[in-house]
Formats: sequence, C-alpha cells, structure tokens
Amino acid sequence: MNTPTAPAATFQETAHQQTARLIDGKAASIRLLTEVTAGVATLAAQGVTPGLAVVLVGDDPASGVYVRNKLKRTVECGMQSFEHRLPVQTTEAELLTLVAMLNASAEVHGILVQLPLPAHIEEAAVLEAIDPAKDVDGFHRMNVGALVQGADALAPCTPTGCMRLLRDTFTEQGGDLSGLHAVVIGRSNIVGKPMAILLLAANCTVTQLHSRSQNSADLCRQADIVVAAVGRPNMINAEWIKPGAVVIDVGINRIEQPAEDSPTGKARTRLVGDVDFDTVVSVAGAITPVPGGVGPMTIACLLANTLTAARRQSA
Repeated sequence: MNTPTAPAATFQETAHQQTARLIDGKAASIRLLTEVTAGVATLAAQGVTPGLAVVLVGDDPASGVYVRNKLKRTVECGMQSFEHRLPVQTTEAELLTLVAMLNASAEVHGILVQLPLPAHIEEAAVLEAIDPAKDVDGFHRMNVGALVQGADALAPCTPTGCMRLLRDTFTEQGGDLSGLHAVVIGRSNIVGKPMAILLLAANCTVTQLHSRSQNSADLCRQADIVVAAVGRPNMINAEWIKPGAVVIDVGINRIEQPAEDSPTGKARTRLVGDVDFDTVVSVAGAITPVPGGVGPMTIACLLANTLTAARRQSA
C-alpha cells in the first residue's frame, strides 16, 4: 500500500516569530527582471529584439500610471516598446483594426490592451482578437484552455507572480508546495481562477472562496496559504488566518485617510490591500505588503511572458 506523501512544513511549524516575515515583491521582481534582461540580450545577439505593444484607450489616471511603468521597464530590459494611446471615443472597430495591425507586425511579439476599456467597447471581443501567441496577458481563451489542461501556456501575470513569491517563500522545501492547503479568495478570470489552476498544478489542495461561499472565515482559517483577490479593502482580518500561514495580498485599494490619522495632518488617500495588514501581520508566518508585494511582480512577469513569446515566435 502506498503511503501518502507528507505535506511540506508550513511556517506554523518552522517559524516562531511574533511578527510575520515580509515577502519583498520589489526584490523578487528585480531578480526576475535581471533574468529577463539577460535573456533579451541573448536573443538580440541572434538578431531578434523582443517588442511589446501597449494600447491605452481613454485617460483613466490609474491606467496611465500602469502603462508608464510597464513601458519604462520594457525599455530598461532592452526590449522595443510600442505605445498606442487612443482617445476615449475610439470605436471598437478602430481598436480591433489596431490589434490586427499589431498581430501582423513582425516587430511586435507581445500585445497588451490595458483594462478597463470604455463601456462602449466589448472587452471580450478585443481580448479574443489578440493573436494567442502574442497574448502576454494570458487572457485569450486558447491560453486559458491550455493552462487548464496543464499545457505550456502564457499564463496571466499576477497569478504567475504570486506563484514565484510563494516558491521563494518556501525555500526550505526547495519551493515545493505539494500537499499544502491553499485558499484563494476571489474567482475573477484575471486572478482568482488562474491562481487556483496554478496552485493545483503545484500539487496544492485548493479551496476557492467567493461572494456566495458559506463559512468563509472558518474555511480560510484552515489554509497554509491564503491568496486574497477580492478588491475589498481590509476584508481579511486576523480571525481568518491560521497562525503561521503564508498570506499573499493581491488587492490594491485606494481609501480615504482622515486628517487625524495622517502623518501630515491633512486628509489624503492611501493604498491598502484586501488583507488587514496591521492585524494579520501578528498571526501570519509571512505576508506581502501593499504596496511593494505582488504589484512589482506583475510587471516583471509581463516582460518575462514577452521574452517567452519572442523566443517562440523566432524559433
């Protein structure tokens, strides 16, 4: 009779600190970007310089910041950067024409259409129009299907970054997550669903919680790994977390900070995650901060996907 494989040790078993270890997404992203830069240089020496095209429709301030950061990192890694900023009144047909042009361009190996799009443009139609080989966001149904089947696919960037952070955190087990119980809070196509698939591929036991789940806190409290991706500020508090669990906070929420709580004495806004960091940090074994956790990894994984796409297209 086969003996079941024992789960890898959790931070509950190996760590005894009163405050969780911070998972440094900035440092991890720098390591990945260093790898990407070296890969770009090698490919460029063979006559192929990876190119990433980023399309922004409208003037949403947050989207504008994201696009600037992505383009900056693209150039720093030695890639070609192609920026297309379109007015908010751009029609769906006009956007699809641009996507078709980028699909046909030999210089463009990756295409990213920044979301959200204006309400009059159907996001699904635009995402499905992108050549799956250039879909570096990993949103095309062909890439999603390949991911589900365990095939080699361009996976969504944020879940991929989360997996890299998790493997880095469990270094004492060689990055092996086998047998660990992971709870994913959220079921979006962008983060929640692909996150669960990647964790299953890593041999975790996965529970997925969402708005219709019952006893969510009790279920979450059983987890060795918690990935929060619901878009609700400070929703997950210490009562949801098993002592020693590893917590990955994907949420990025901007909230108002009253003048009396602000170091400047003036009302302002600040970024917080889906996890109540101030309470959870005293219970978890390791946790990502917001900002500085998952965010930097998303851009690094985007560029890693672009390099992968360029290698495949030039093979």
